[in-house]
Amino acid sequence: MELLKQRILTDGVVKEGNILKVDSFLNHQIDIDLLNEVGKEFYRLFGGEDLTKIVTIESSGIAIAAIAAQYFHLPILFAKKAQSKNIDGEVYSATIRSYTHGNDYTAILEKKFLGPSDRILILDDFLATGKAQRGLLEIARQAGAAVAGIGIVIEKGFQGGGDALRREGYNLQSLAVVDEMSPQGIVFRDL
Repeated sequence: MELLKQRILTDGVVKEGNILKVDSFLNHQIDIDLLNEVGKEFYRLFGGEDLTKIVTIESSGIAIAAIAAQYFHLPILFAKKAQSKNIDGEVYSATIRSYTHGNDYTAILEKKFLGPSDRILILDDFLATGKAQRGLLEIARQAGAAVAGIGIVIEKGFQGGGDALRREGYNLQSLAVVDEMSPQGIVFRDL
């Protein structure tokens, strides 16, 4: 998606530790016009699937999923990263290692919202090693839900998570794949 790539080149910042900071438009301050185009592109890529729900993980994935959901006319579910008093039923859970935070957390989703009759699309802002996506895949497996696809806004291709998921047969579509990055520049994979 050329518009997204240009925005990454213009406003993205490469930080030490293979961190791509896009907080000025994607995951802290959000450019709604750009996110609308992202949602349309996900609909173009996955609109032919017989989906019942869109699934993401808090917090950065929520805005992406919500904007995209308006084109699919589907509800979104988001796995929470912490138990709260609002969760009052049985849950599916998966332990996930956060690349950017360097810690483990348990993602949880109430069982009443996801089951064997569901066919889902997983959406998220980033894919690096694939740990977050694997956590959501584990939750889908526990629920017996079918995964029709995985949509990622920015994939760090050099970290291998996306390629591994594709080799396993998942329909993973990333809108921008960064193959190389340094403070001197970013190289995108041709899609």
